[in-house]
Amino acid sequence: MLRRLALSVGAIALIAAIPAAQAIAAPRPHLKTAAHAKRVCAAPKVAGVAACDALVRTDASGRPLVHPDLPSGYGPAQFHTGYNLPTTSGSPQTIAIVDAYANPNVFNDLKVYDSTYGLPKFKKCKTKTQKSCLAVLNQNGKKKPLPVGNTGWGLEISLDVQTAHEICQNCRINLYEANSNSFGNLEAAVNTAAAQGADAISNSYSTGPGTDCSPIGAYNHAGIAITVSAGDSGFGSSCPGVLNTVVAVGGTNLQLNGSNHYVSESVWTGTGSGCSTSNSAPSWQTGESTWSAIACGSGRGQNDVSADADPATGAAVYDTYGYGGWLTVGGTSLSAPLIAGVYALAGNASSYTYPAQSVYLDSGADLHDVTTGSNGSCAHSLQCHGGTGFDLPTGVGTPNGLGAF
Repeated sequence: MLRRLALSVGAIALIAAIPAAQAIAAPRPHLKTAAHAKRVCAAPKVAGVAACDALVRTDASGRPLVHPDLPSGYGPAQFHTGYNLPTTSGSPQTIAIVDAYANPNVFNDLKVYDSTYGLPKFKKCKTKTQKSCLAVLNQNGKKKPLPVGNTGWGLEISLDVQTAHEICQNCRINLYEANSNSFGNLEAAVNTAAAQGADAISNSYSTGPGTDCSPIGAYNHAGIAITVSAGDSGFGSSCPGVLNTVVAVGGTNLQLNGSNHYVSESVWTGTGSGCSTSNSAPSWQTGESTWSAIACGSGRGQNDVSADADPATGAAVYDTYGYGGWLTVGGTSLSAPLIAGVYALAGNASSYTYPAQSVYLDSGADLHDVTTGSNGSCAHSLQCHGGTGFDLPTGVGTPNGLGAF
């Protein structure tokens, strides 16, 4: 199997050059192995619609934990140091974010986020080619009319935009706000994002657990990293993450030390994972040494890669549209835009028909292998447990630099 080269000395130096302002902008969170949290979007009750996969931290009674001024949860310093990432891409990159409905406060909330963490000021995009800016567009790629607002999806939008921006701080972000959470509208937005030049497209939504779907053309665009969250209901596949044309992103619990360096990760209990009966496994999956033990047969295994998603180790998010301040948000809605940002930092998606392949070609040095934890009960251990090498809850692992991407 081909192997990718390790990071150059120059790249390592860039990784080390994380701005000091980020390291001191917010206090370290008090980490726990469990936390109260609840969905911000209702679970799908009918076919043909998706729910966002964001989970907000709450108190024991289910009230979201909101602070008007003080961030809680992981911020840029934690993710960049913990996952050994640079802050900027070496080439111009565009991250598209596809969500349903609108958040009218998304740009102003991002300004507060950037100011709090000392990130470079982010402007509204004025041209189609401008970089390091945010464009808010409808599902057809136009500035107007935007869809109606929705506070649940609004927090999802805040999470996605702030996560993508903190990971790749010089990337352009195109936010596509679909008219509704129907797959017809979401797919229209994905096709528009691809047509308008996205290098990575983040999709933080899914169907209910244990669902499969046949191939969908909107999620099949050569040379674009289409990241999709795995779902938040534990063991069981979901759509569109089960498609073999996307990068399916599972979730972990990320533990860091007092200097924000990586300590360990385990499978987040809520992450989805499973086997498809409608989508065939790509050759880079069937070539893994653990494939026969995973027991998906000829079907696609969900997931490919993973990142932090546990609300107990979630991200600090600023949202004033529905919540009025700082919250801690997790779910695989966090891991999908995080990994989209990593692909953008690496800038290599166009080298592959399906960029998910890149993580399977790595020797392993550029990935953290997640070997502990479980997301439920299953007949074949590696479908719902972390293990050495490729497993379904966490795929081939989590980022340790850019070498695997």
